[in-house]
Amino acid sequence: MNEKRHLPSVDRIIQQLGDLIETHGRQIITGCTRAELAAAREGMKHGLPLPDEAALLAAIRRRADDAGRANLRPVFNLTGTVLHTNLGRAQLAEEAIAAMVAAARSPCALEYDLASGGRGDRDDLVSGLLAELIAGGSPDIAATIVNNNAAAVLLTLNALAQGKEAVVSRGELVEIGGAFRIPDVMRRAQVKLHEIGTTNRTHEKDYAEAIGPKTALLMKVHTSNYAVTGFTAAVDEQKVARIAHAAGLPFMVDLGSGTLTDFAALGLPPEPTPQQALAAGADIVTFSGDKLLGGPQAGLIVGRKELIAKIKKNPLKRALRVGKTTLAALEATLRLYRDPDRLAQRLPTLRLLTRPASEVATQAERLQPAAQAAVGTLATVAVAPCSSQIGSGALPVERLPSAALVFHPSAKKPGKTLHALEAAFRALPQPVIGHIRDDAYHLDLRCLDAQDEARFVAQLSQLKF
Repeated sequence: MNEKRHLPSVDRIIQQLGDLIETHGRQIITGCTRAELAAAREGMKHGLPLPDEAALLAAIRRRADDAGRANLRPVFNLTGTVLHTNLGRAQLAEEAIAAMVAAARSPCALEYDLASGGRGDRDDLVSGLLAELIAGGSPDIAATIVNNNAAAVLLTLNALAQGKEAVVSRGELVEIGGAFRIPDVMRRAQVKLHEIGTTNRTHEKDYAEAIGPKTALLMKVHTSNYAVTGFTAAVDEQKVARIAHAAGLPFMVDLGSGTLTDFAALGLPPEPTPQQALAAGADIVTFSGDKLLGGPQAGLIVGRKELIAKIKKNPLKRALRVGKTTLAALEATLRLYRDPDRLAQRLPTLRLLTRPASEVATQAERLQPAAQAAVGTLATVAVAPCSSQIGSGALPVERLPSAALVFHPSAKKPGKTLHALEAAFRALPQPVIGHIRDDAYHLDLRCLDAQDEARFVAQLSQLKF
């Protein structure tokens, strides 16, 4: 007897899936039904029994849920890296999220001057704010925004030094994530790199002696993702600015990450700011929006008004510009900096970076029983002190004291158990991302906000090993 004849028809199945059709659409559910029926036929060829209709319906629902699940999903970042590049870097403030939603929901004055009724400039949405925050509202300072800091460096070099040379210390030829290197960016900008000094030592005379008829600018790059220690020498920004200006050249500083607040005042390791760079004599400063600034992905270029105007006229600017939702989030983030007294609480990046270790440890103790119950005898869950890192190329040596849930497998050979734990946490409805180290699975809780704690605990019962 041919059992395949007993499989229900597509029409009969989808008549029972009205709720899924309402959610996903008839075409998706029809495709899922056909795929599941085909899988059942194939299984029966190999001796598997005829699935009952309830099992088929459940399998179709699972397939539809998988098909409808977004690829860009929220996760719990318990890696111990606060600004994790692979997990989206900075979490946005609620004010920034609301601004993005408002900009996305309706037409907005992106390039429209409401006062005159004429065409506007999208950079004007944030340029004045940046000048206010960085240079006290100086009319000589302006800004332009592109899609990330690599684009900011590329555009600035191409606009100010195309066909000429840029002088950079060999010890500052940074490589960032994904193997993007300063020399490669300069080459794409059609600027010739003029290396000076050595890996560990560069002096004032190296800058001065490098200047020639083909020199377009002097440049310093903040080595934010590594540290050179020992027998070293570097030239501070004020001295490089003096050398550049004596030769009639602009001085550019690439901060990479960049923050607008005094980290030391918050009890954090100090990080150079655009304010300091401009005060030291820099003519152009570039930095990121989605790292220490705590905003959306963007590249910020601030500096002398006439140089910014030249940069904005470059054809690459249009190719690299950002859209309305990014500008909305950036403007809302910058407005938070106007209220420094509450900034550390309202800006998620600073809130997570400044969480007291004692608070994280208390949270870990609170969550330990639930975590232990979820894994049963598979592992022993302990609370242990640990060190978080800031991430995304910022302050690579400094660490933040934190606390973690540490899962020690019960098996004598823990390898398989560790990978099973890691995979099970990743498979939760809101995936949990931790890390394996020293024969244990670690969940650093620095980035688990108290408001997310209940949701984290609620899904632990769904762990499958």
